Amino acid sequence: MMKRMREETFAEADVAIAAISQEASGEQARAEALRGDQLAASELDSEEAYTQFYEKMLKRRRIIIVFFSVAIIAFALLNMAIGSTQIALIDIIKAVFLGTGEGNQAMIIRSIRLPMALMAIVVGAALGVSGCEIQTILRNPIASPFTLGISSAASFGAALGLILNTGIPFVSETLLVTANAFVFSFVVAMAIYLFSRQRQVGKTAIILFGVALNFLFSALTMALQYIADEDALQSLVFWNFGSLLKTTWIKFGIVAIVLLCCTLLLYRNAWRLTAMTLDDSKAMSIGVNVSKMRRMAILTASLLAGIAVCFVGTIGFVGLIAPHIARQLVGEDQRYFMPLSALIGAFVLSFAFVLSKLIMPGVILPIGLVTSIIGIPFFIVIIFHRMKVML
Repeated sequence: MMKRMREETFAEADVAIAAISQEASGEQARAEALRGDQLAASELDSEEAYTQFYEKMLKRRRIIIVFFSVAIIAFALLNMAIGSTQIALIDIIKAVFLGTGEGNQAMIIRSIRLPMALMAIVVGAALGVSGCEIQTILRNPIASPFTLGISSAASFGAALGLILNTGIPFVSETLLVTANAFVFSFVVAMAIYLFSRQRQVGKTAIILFGVALNFLFSALTMALQYIADEDALQSLVFWNFGSLLKTTWIKFGIVAIVLLCCTLLLYRNAWRLTAMTLDDSKAMSIGVNVSKMRRMAILTASLLAGIAVCFVGTIGFVGLIAPHIARQLVGEDQRYFMPLSALIGAFVLSFAFVLSKLIMPGVILPIGLVTSIIGIPFFIVIIFHRMKVML
């Protein structure tokens, strides 16, 4: 019975969100989508026709996921091939799998380029999943980890280490900036979590609370910048741009493990998260604890964003772009929406990393700068699309 209920929830949410993606987001569009659900169901002559339609839709979604998976592998190979010295594909394969190559090629690939290429994938995936769940829980297609103040808190933590050389006690100086960034981003995550536990706190209040935290930590960071010397200020500006150049295997391993654990936790609750795309009363009517799911998703998404940002610095727009594209391609069925958001996030960051090496030959631009260049036009398109829908 529970399995049947889950399948009904997925089917209903699929039709509803398909209508939303074509027309608008918001309560009025959701109501129209639910009415469209009944109309679409009446047009299917038989159970066999519905089964064929559903299987065709699932096949299309799987093809999209395979396409982005292949594209990520291709860009990862490009990232390993492009640099101060160009390395052929066959030499990359030999270096990765056999540890052999001409001169120091094997060392360059295994110790420098491969960790950075993989870090781009896991950080992009973490930001993609984080943005996916924040947009789902808050039912806001322009929400992202940065909307809730996670990035500004991490920036303030980094500023404490870079400018005042202070922060978390008993942490070595080499890890001070990273530890500060993670701890302060996690503090914001816990603050949002505790705030969301209050009675009568809805999605709008959570967004406003996150915006307030964002402005608070931005102001504190600016205060530190005002008293910083030239070298410390330059270091902070570089950190805020975002960079993969300081990637190590240990940093990659930490992000990968956190990404795996958080994604598995969220995926186990895929049908509940899909139901959360409907209004709260309808989600509760099929047995979803709305408040508990919202708190769990916000905490997990914040942890993913925090762990990604603390190692590579501020990287904007990936958590906004990836879920929005995924939603247009597969709807909001979390069985496909979540993995595809992760894949598109990894694809966007890998693509941005390739561009960062090609825009100015011989210079690797900060990857956060490149994602902003890509993301700002996309964000403007979203705004104008929403304005057009509201007219």
